[in-house]
Amino acid sequence: MAGQLDISSTMGNISMFNTFVHPSAQSRVSEVLSTTFLSEGKLVKEFEARLAAELGMVNPAALNSGTSALHLAMAVSGIGHGDEVIMAPQTFIASAISVVQEGATPVFSDIQYETGNIDPASIKDKITERTKAIMAVHWGGYPCDMDEIHALARQYNLIVIEDAAHAPGATYKSRAIGSISDFTCFSFQAIKHLTTGDGGALCCTGSENAREVFRRRWFGIDRAHSPVSEIGERIYDLTDVGYKYHLSDYAAALGLANLEGFEERMQYRRQLVRQYHDGLSQVSGVTLFEHKTDRESAHWLFGFHVENRLEFIRTLKAKGIASSVVHDGIDKNTLFGGKKMDLINQRRFDETQIHIPLHDALLPEQIEYIINTIKQGW
Repeated sequence: MAGQLDISSTMGNISMFNTFVHPSAQSRVSEVLSTTFLSEGKLVKEFEARLAAELGMVNPAALNSGTSALHLAMAVSGIGHGDEVIMAPQTFIASAISVVQEGATPVFSDIQYETGNIDPASIKDKITERTKAIMAVHWGGYPCDMDEIHALARQYNLIVIEDAAHAPGATYKSRAIGSISDFTCFSFQAIKHLTTGDGGALCCTGSENAREVFRRRWFGIDRAHSPVSEIGERIYDLTDVGYKYHLSDYAAALGLANLEGFEERMQYRRQLVRQYHDGLSQVSGVTLFEHKTDRESAHWLFGFHVENRLEFIRTLKAKGIASSVVHDGIDKNTLFGGKKMDLINQRRFDETQIHIPLHDALLPEQIEYIINTIKQGW
């Protein structure tokens, strides 16, 4: 016990998240500042090209947030008043707010208790004549069952939108997340794997949808085909609503810097996850989430189910270790219709899920300390 106390005193506070900024970021951002060209320009295009080349994203349009990506996906896909979008409640409220923004209704499907992801069997039970799309949220970075989801989409002529805020770098059956569905939405918010300060990207497998995304991210004006006239105004005819959702070169410079060594950092996360799995797989009161071999998680979170959760949280906190549910089911919100008691697995998940620290700044000895703390009981 004395040895454990000594370790605790040297570990300090171990946080849930960490913001990674590459050492080259300062010079890259400073260079943009020196040009005084801060808005969308060549660096945004370079950032998009590297997202495609290095992370396998198809037609990535860089945006100012992951929430903008979700909303733009709704708008471009034509989702509107009277439509329904089936989704899991195990997510952040932004996922459902994007549906409500377009006047549609989020319809909550149950989840898989073993993963936190949407359950394809529950999706089928929720489909009505008003259903327009399925939203698949890759909880914690672990890909959903995309084959089953796409089979339902084909059967009922539905759009598939992936909320991949947690999942850059993840793969499903050797295909990159961002290359599979009609729309895939990414977040580059401060504590995500890849940050632009705040930002996001929207990927489209269809070329026509991609063109619409690029047009509507900047007020609905097709800049590539709207030359500036002699009097200084672009020549265009606005036909529908667009948005100010584009990324800036200032943010893209940070994103480009943080792409350096991205794969190496992902490999390091996987190493830490293996250490957690090896250390916690036989601990009484802990049930690890499922991880199938046909997909590779982006490992934004390390979660599991735990007995006596509040005491678990308090025990870790006393040892300087953060832990969190991150998000409970969002269907509890009045805006989305209130808590659905028929979602049996979601309600169970709300009671037992927990996540412990996982980020680029963690050291293997800190992981070992966390494992040993949990093994001592709570």
